[in-house]
Amino acid sequence: MAWIPVDDPADPRIEEFLGLRDHELRRRREAPGGDLEGIFIVEGDIVVERALRAGYRMRSALVDATRSAPLPTGIGPDVAVYAAGPEVVLRITGMGVHRGVMASMDRRIEPTAAEVLAGATRVVVLENVNNPTNLGVIARSAVALGIDGLLLDPSCCDPLYRRASRVAMGEVFALPWARTERFPRGLDVLADHGFSLLALTPDPTAESIDDLVLDPSDKAALVLGAEGPGLTDETMDRIGRRIRIPLHGGVDSLNVGVAAGIACYVLGRGRP
Repeated sequence: MAWIPVDDPADPRIEEFLGLRDHELRRRREAPGGDLEGIFIVEGDIVVERALRAGYRMRSALVDATRSAPLPTGIGPDVAVYAAGPEVVLRITGMGVHRGVMASMDRRIEPTAAEVLAGATRVVVLENVNNPTNLGVIARSAVALGIDGLLLDPSCCDPLYRRASRVAMGEVFALPWARTERFPRGLDVLADHGFSLLALTPDPTAESIDDLVLDPSDKAALVLGAEGPGLTDETMDRIGRRIRIPLHGGVDSLNVGVAAGIACYVLGRGRP
């Protein structure tokens, strides 16, 4: 396919790629009612390939005009590929280079929490995790360590946000996810589907995760809160069982992404 050269950052054909450096601006543009509603941006060859493999439809691609490597597998001949000059790349990324390729993708209808939980036995549930880097780490760990799905309360950031999918190396596209109502009410759907709730906390009075024993068929939901404040008091009151990761060296807590990875490993032990 022939690449289309673009040297003007204001070229309307690449309008979907602008504003990536301003997270809040981008969030508003991609929100319901925004001028970019229904799309998301992915960045990097591996992430683009995994989005395509997951069935997302590519709208257009933006590549570095100096690129010599083949394009990621799966880009159809009908997709417009724009080759960006240095001024355009600098306007979009803030640097003179980007990760080889960015792509604009169509969103799909999000499944319901009940649809994600159907057939699942291990899920991760997040409250107010609004840092896309942390969310990306959690999603990648969840897929790698045998978690079946991800539920997010309304205050969590978008799993399809560019930084989240990049940190997750595109694995977020392989993880079924859905939004819930605000917690603690949003946890009701888990109880309705027979899941036991496990609140991860650094509280030294909580049960050690070393003592957690689960049968592969048990339905367990690991519930985590935001970096720093953790789960809200109302959510903690709703969850009967609290678990902690034993820590050493006077460290009082772990980054939520790191803690999630450790806990996902424990939840996934013994699964096929």
